[in-house]
Amino acid sequence: MKNDRLYTVLIMLGFMIATVSLGCAEKREPVAVLASAGPIKVYSNEKKGFIMSDKVVKTDAEWKKQLTPEQFHILREKGTEPATTGKYNNHHQHGVYRCAGCGVDLFRSEDKYESGTGWPSFTAPISPANVTTAADNSFFSRRTEVLCRRCGGHLGHVFEDGPKPAGLRYCMNSAALLFVATPE
Repeated sequence: MKNDRLYTVLIMLGFMIATVSLGCAEKREPVAVLASAGPIKVYSNEKKGFIMSDKVVKTDAEWKKQLTPEQFHILREKGTEPATTGKYNNHHQHGVYRCAGCGVDLFRSEDKYESGTGWPSFTAPISPANVTTAADNSFFSRRTEVLCRRCGGHLGHVFEDGPKPAGLRYCMNSAALLFVATPE
């Protein structure tokens, strides 16, 4: 009985924090909290995807056990797969693209488009709360790196040459993503 009450209080507290940080600060609809056996998952009404509230921290050895060598190179060592070689480059199923490292929902198939670059490209993430960006000045160029906010994995880059209205192109590595089909 005591544990049930504590769990309910924690769920309500998570809902209040998520509503304030995601609902009010960004002028979005309030969010709903879904109870689960594990970490609290916050469901975004706007983009229909999960915003994960817990961080994933692992050692390189733990990541190497979980990920393929290609996934480890891209997600943990900021690698890039060769253009046109990724399994999601010409992928057109309906669903959600998640982080291959931690499973957080990142992009919806409705936001995917053919950019002609050879990498899966999206106009926007499911929620800005699920990704973060950092300056990337490697290879004698200035780019904006896109990282998973939950596990810190390198996903790809965002460029300002995408379609209107936002004009953004989230250019992702297929190996950094895991696709989950959803009903249309």
